[in-house]
Amino acid sequence: MKTGIRISGFGGQGIVLSGVIVGKAAVLNGFNAVQTQSYGPEARGGSSRSEIVISDEEIDYPKVESASISIIMSQEAFSKYAPMTENQGIIIYDPELIPDKKIGGNFKLAELNATRIASELGTKIVANIVMLGGFCEICDIISKGSMKDSIKDSIPKMLDLNISAFESGMENIKKINW
Repeated sequence: MKTGIRISGFGGQGIVLSGVIVGKAAVLNGFNAVQTQSYGPEARGGSSRSEIVISDEEIDYPKVESASISIIMSQEAFSKYAPMTENQGIIIYDPELIPDKKIGGNFKLAELNATRIASELGTKIVANIVMLGGFCEICDIISKGSMKDSIKDSIPKMLDLNISAFESGMENIKKINW
């Protein structure tokens, strides 16, 4: 088993942190994992990407060439990375941030209003954790327990809020084209 996951959006959305959380959770689940990141020179607002390769074997190349799963949190990222998802791959996106969802190809689409849900929880800064909850719910790769443990380890402050965000993501993910 080898899975490539690409998380993308813009700076300030916690894209890199999300990748770190997924990578740690994969290791807690007994997999090998490697995480890489790329972000623009702007601290906030520039493009941001985190890639995670998860495998039950040794990983010989750390980059995601064709993502099995894409988690996308901005229109720019959707336009650039959604088409780079493999055939029959899963694309999870926030429809409120991505008004133009036109994409050619054969993908499984799921939407999650992560920014709205995070706002309802009290702050938009947990939208990335909402997305991770949706990812965990529909992608049977990493256990919910390992994801929660990784969140606890990665974000010890505001733990209750982040766990609530994660659980809200699991509850609110909508399969669109499955």
